[in-house]
Amino acid sequence: MDPIRKIALAQKRRWRVRARVNGTAERPRLSVHFSNKHIYAQCIDDEKAVTLVASTSLGAKEPSKVSLRANVSGAKNLGDIFAQKTIAAGIRRVVFDRGARRYHGCVRAFADAARAAGLEF
Repeated sequence: MDPIRKIALAQKRRWRVRARVNGTAERPRLSVHFSNKHIYAQCIDDEKAVTLVASTSLGAKEPSKVSLRANVSGAKNLGDIFAQKTIAAGIRRVVFDRGARRYHGCVRAFADAARAAGLEF
């Protein structure tokens, strides 16, 4: 497939998801992005355009031997770490924004780990 067409289709998927998902102060948007090497997650209040909580596999140097690569096990670990940070910030309910990715594999592992740690979607 043509690379430009592939990028355009991904952008259309992002817009389609964002048309339905909107974050507020009571229920911020949990946005997840997966690159080839790292995972990025953040809670966003779209009304004020402010990031409330953010976590990445890039900057998360945990003392424990936790794998934080952009695979399913890394997504589970970062989902748990992110949920703990979010709950510590006083946020329990979020709206999940998967971006242009399907809800399976790494995205699903991240979401399931965050739910298991106490976040409500």
